[in-house]
Amino acid sequence: MEQVFDADEVRGVLHTPEHATGDALALTHGAGSNANAPLLVSLSRAFCEAGLMVLRYDLPFRVARAGGPPGPEGTPAGAERDREGIARAVAALRERVKWRVFAGGHSYGGRQTAMIAAERPRLADALLLLAYPLHPPRKPDRPRTAFFPEWRTPALFVHGTRDPFGTVEELRGAMERIPALVDLLVVEGAGHDLRQAARMGGEIMDRMLF
Repeated sequence: MEQVFDADEVRGVLHTPEHATGDALALTHGAGSNANAPLLVSLSRAFCEAGLMVLRYDLPFRVARAGGPPGPEGTPAGAERDREGIARAVAALRERVKWRVFAGGHSYGGRQTAMIAAERPRLADALLLLAYPLHPPRKPDRPRTAFFPEWRTPALFVHGTRDPFGTVEELRGAMERIPALVDLLVVEGAGHDLRQAARMGGEIMDRMLF
């Protein structure tokens, strides 16, 4: 069952499974999108069919305005608000399920999810990071990895071989700096939108359930 979710200062869609496992996933979008992104919808439905409760939700910047990016680099206050929104979404699911709560996101949403999880190691039981934006396109000298050594939450990276925000080889190297259990699922031929991964819900979930 899918229903509009608007509570606990979180806005999105709640997918409630017919046969629940007791686990849940909070899943959010990238900088130019929203909770209705096709990738998020497809994966949320696949996970829900497998028994997870899934909340796909809008980050605070998207709640504030219908279009546009979250803001230029160098606006930490906005990113901090988005991270607080992630924490609220995870907390909302904690109140609704018995067991584990995973947190994930695409691109910017995944990066902010990983950052808040590094700040609060008990926030989520594991992370799902779809097309993590390792660095801006064509700017490998500006890595977004400063917090990786503080990262303690298990995570699955899902990354395309044609992602301009970081090659698979670059990502593998960066993952070595994370002192947590991390895994990488490579999607051949996929760009940053990870369109091909929309049909990989079962495989992603099998790898995500550490």
